[in-house]
Amino acid sequence: MKLVTFQVQTALGRFRRVGSLLRAANADYVADLGAAYAWLLTDQGHPLPGWLVDALIPHDMKLFLETGERGMDAAREAEAALKSLLKNTSPADFPKSPASGQLLLSLDRDDVRLLTPLPVPNLYRDFFAFEQHVATGYAKRNEQIPEAWYKMPVYCKGNHRAFIGPDDSVLWPRYTQKLDYELELACVIGRQGKNISTGEAKQYIAGYTILNDFSARDIQKDEMQCRLGPAKAKDFATAVGPCIVTPDEIGDIRNLKMLARINGQTVTEGNSGTSYWTFEEMIAHAAMDETLYPGDVMGSGTVGNGCALEHGHWLKPGDVIELEVENIGILRNTVQQPETGEMPLKEKTVSVGKR
Repeated sequence: MKLVTFQVQTALGRFRRVGSLLRAANADYVADLGAAYAWLLTDQGHPLPGWLVDALIPHDMKLFLETGERGMDAAREAEAALKSLLKNTSPADFPKSPASGQLLLSLDRDDVRLLTPLPVPNLYRDFFAFEQHVATGYAKRNEQIPEAWYKMPVYCKGNHRAFIGPDDSVLWPRYTQKLDYELELACVIGRQGKNISTGEAKQYIAGYTILNDFSARDIQKDEMQCRLGPAKAKDFATAVGPCIVTPDEIGDIRNLKMLARINGQTVTEGNSGTSYWTFEEMIAHAAMDETLYPGDVMGSGTVGNGCALEHGHWLKPGDVIELEVENIGILRNTVQQPETGEMPLKEKTVSVGKR
């Protein structure tokens, strides 16, 4: 499945729902999985369809992931029923939701707004897994990759409340002159676990998505010189989407084409299989004496040549950035003009050796 969180306007107001992307008759649709499951259960004569829908396919993606395999099985059953219905019925003739009578079971892609698939993750870890990207960064500082990088998949923790979705704008932070994008793949945790082995780790992955780790490179340089961070350099926005693709549909996770375009010009071409560390190794490392929870997000780090720091195509206000990963889709965002006003941080005259 290609799981999404979407917003739709109805006669009863705006609703945020969990859905999946479907394609039929050369058209794209968004299936409302909860409404579809309610319709299916009603058709089967179930006496309490609303109760089961609320329990297995809640309207919040994190809560849905917490239902585990039972929720996933219900969603797959609902999606399969819709696909069967699409073979013989126009979406315009689909039945209404038994719960509200308002939400169609399948909505035209142009009639809904896709949000980031996991609006507020449980926790966000961003790894540093691609050797080419790591080597380029250290080379710019005339340094070698430290030996410790080859011993364990290191990561930082980001702002899990700053996720934005497809077609959202990212506001240029007033404190940076060098705004950068970063082309990453991410996995979403679907099961709670602790001390997970590398061999078991696949069982904990609910799916994969695209991640754009927007970065303020000048302040990042200053933060890292202090041996802390990154913080303000990255915590202002992280784009994720457009969907979470379940492992059974992603294909070979170690051989996905990764592209980045700025205003239509391709600036990055990479492959997911070039990472030094795998998601299974990242999960095993993060879970050592620490509990992982459904809704945790793990970024892969930037693919080789996957940011302006490496190739020099720095972002400008008004730029449209498209990140594309094979079998997932396109994550598109626009850079918004920075807000006016005095910079919150002013330059200070520093005397070396004095506080």
